[in-house]
Amino acid sequence: MTGFLPTRRALMAAALGLMAASLPARAEAPKEIRIDWATYNPVSLVLKDQKLLEQEFAKDGITIRWVQSAGSNKALEFLNAGSLDFGSTAGAAALIGKINGNPIKSVYVYSRPEWTALVTRPDTGIKTVADLKGKTVAVTRGTDPHIFLVRALAANGLTEKDVKLVLLQHADGRLALQRKDVDAWAGLDPIMASAEVEDGAVLFFRKPEDNTWGVLNVREDFAKANPDIVKRVLATYEKARLWSVQHPKDLSAALVSATKLPEPVIARQLERTDLSFGPIGKAQKDTILAAGEALQKAGVVAADVNVPAQADALIDGQYLIVGQ
Repeated sequence: MTGFLPTRRALMAAALGLMAASLPARAEAPKEIRIDWATYNPVSLVLKDQKLLEQEFAKDGITIRWVQSAGSNKALEFLNAGSLDFGSTAGAAALIGKINGNPIKSVYVYSRPEWTALVTRPDTGIKTVADLKGKTVAVTRGTDPHIFLVRALAANGLTEKDVKLVLLQHADGRLALQRKDVDAWAGLDPIMASAEVEDGAVLFFRKPEDNTWGVLNVREDFAKANPDIVKRVLATYEKARLWSVQHPKDLSAALVSATKLPEPVIARQLERTDLSFGPIGKAQKDTILAAGEALQKAGVVAADVNVPAQADALIDGQYLIVGQ
C-alpha cells in the first residue's frame, strides 16, 4: 500500500486551520444596547432626549433600548437579571450589589450629589437621629438613602432594630410621610426636593460626605465581550455630561419634563448635584470603601467580607480616560 506524502501547501493549510481553530471565537456585536435612565441621574435624561447613543450606534445597526430605574435597587436588579447592560446607581449600592454576587463593574461617574438626607414633617418633633428610636422610617432597601440611614443610626449608637422600617420605593416613601403613615423618610432627590419645597418637609439630618457618587455600572460579561462598545457608550455619556454642565437651563428643563415637577423643585435638586466629574478612580473608590466599611462595622456587611478587595473589583476606570 503506497503512503500519501502531503505537499508543503497542504501542510501549511492544515497548520493554518489548526491555528484558526485554536483562536477564541470573535464575539458578535450586540443587536441592541439596554441602558437605563433615572430622574436621580440628570445626565441620562440628556443622553436619552438628544438620542446621542442612537446617533453613535446607527452605523452599526445597533438599537438602543431605554429602561427607567426607580432607584439603585431596581437598576441592580435589572443588571443582575441581564435585562440591562448599563445601569445607574449610587456607588455604595453598587458595592453592596457586588458583595452579594451581582456581576457588575462601576465604569463612570455621572454625578457627585447630595441626593439623600433624613426627612420628617415639622409636626413629628424629630430633630436629631437619636429621636428616631422607636419611630417608623420609610426607606428603599439597597439604595444610598438606606445606606445613609444605617450609617446615621450607627453613628448615634442605634441600629435598624431600634426603628421600624417601612420598605417602600422612593416616591411611595415621600407619600407615606406626607400622609403621616410614617414619622420619617430616608429621602432621594428629586422626590426629596419636592417634599421639601411643596410639602414643607424638613431635612433634619444632612451629611453630604456620606452620600456616595452616582456611578454607571455595566454587566461584566457585556464589558468583557464588547470593550470597544463600552468605551463608545462612555465617550457619548461624556458628551451629554459636558453639555449638561454648559447648559444648566436646558438641563433643568429636561428634568422638569421628565419628572413633571415644578422648576423650583428641580432647582433645589440641581443645586445639590455636582456634574463636574466623569472618569472613575481612586476618589470614588475611597468614598465607596468608607461606606462599605461603615456598613460592615454596623453589621450590615458580614465580618468575613474583604471590603477593600470588593471595592477594587468593582471600580474599573479603563474604559474612559480623558485626554487620550
